[in-house]
Amino acid sequence: MTEALVQVENLSRYYQNNRAINHLSFSLKAGEVLGFLGPNGAGKSTTMQIISGNLAPSEGEVSIAGHDILEAPRAAKSHLGYLPEHPPVYRDSSVDEYLKFCARLHRIPSGKRLSALERVKQQCGLTEVGRRLIGNLSKGYQQRVGIAQAIIHDPPVVILDEPTVGLDPIQIREIRELIRELGSERSVILSTHILSEVQATCDRVQIIRAGELIYNASIESLNQGHEHSFTIALREPPDLEQLLLVTGVDHAERLDRGRFRIFLAPDASPDVLVTSAVEQNWRLYELIPEQQSLEDLFIELTHHEETAAP
Repeated sequence: MTEALVQVENLSRYYQNNRAINHLSFSLKAGEVLGFLGPNGAGKSTTMQIISGNLAPSEGEVSIAGHDILEAPRAAKSHLGYLPEHPPVYRDSSVDEYLKFCARLHRIPSGKRLSALERVKQQCGLTEVGRRLIGNLSKGYQQRVGIAQAIIHDPPVVILDEPTVGLDPIQIREIRELIRELGSERSVILSTHILSEVQATCDRVQIIRAGELIYNASIESLNQGHEHSFTIALREPPDLEQLLLVTGVDHAERLDRGRFRIFLAPDASPDVLVTSAVEQNWRLYELIPEQQSLEDLFIELTHHEETAAP
C-alpha cells in the first residue's frame, strides 16, 4: 500500500479564545512510523485526541483509512488503535479478562477472540501474566497491557502516546522492537519525550510549536542534514577571516582558540581544508564531520518559544 492511511487537513482547535493547534496538515502512509514531538503545551495531545475521534476539531478534516472521523466515526475508529498517555486499564480485572473485553468492544467475532488474545499477549510480552490482576502488575506491565488493547483488533493505524513510560531499559528495547514490527505493516504515530527513542525507532519526525507544524522530515534526511559541517582543530590557528577565504567555505565560527566549526558549500570537499592547512602551516590535527542530533534540532527549533514565555 502506498496511499495515506492517515490524512490530516487544515486542522485547528480552539478553547474559547485560546488556539491549541493551528491549520495542521500532514499524511501518513502504511509502513511509516512517525515521531510526533513538541514542548509541553504545543498541542500534541490535542492533535492525537482529534485524530483518535475523542475530540472534535474547530476546523479541518481527519480521515483514517479513507473514512472521515466525524462523518463515519465507527468505520474510522475500527481502523485505529490508540494508547493514551494513561493506559485505560481496569485494575480489578485480570489481563485475560480485560483483553477479552476489549476484543468484544472492537467487535472481533467470538471464534477469533482467543487467537487475537494470544497474538497480542505474545507480541507484548504478556504470556506469563494472563491470569494476574492488572492492579498487581508493575507500571511497565500495565503499559504493555495498554499497548495490547490498542492492537488487539489488528488495526492499520496505531497511535501511541508515551508508550515506554515506566519501563526498564530491557523493556524499552523490547517495546522499540514491537513498534518497528507494527510499523512494518501499519502506520504508527509515536509521541514521546525521549528524543533518542524517536531517532532509533521512527522513519519520520514532526515537531510542532504553539500549535503549528514547524518541522517535518525523514530521520534519514536529519542524519544527513549536516554532512557538510566539520569541526577542525589547529595548533597554529589563523584568524577567522583567513578561514572564510578558503575556497568552498560558506561559513565558519570559532569554538575556542584553536578549534573552529566549518560549513562547506554542498559541492565542496573537506580536502580543501586539509590542503589549506598544509599550505598555510596551520598544523591541522583534528577534522571531524558533524551530525546534528534530534535533541539539537528540537532545542534549536523550540528554544525561541520557551525563552519568550513569561
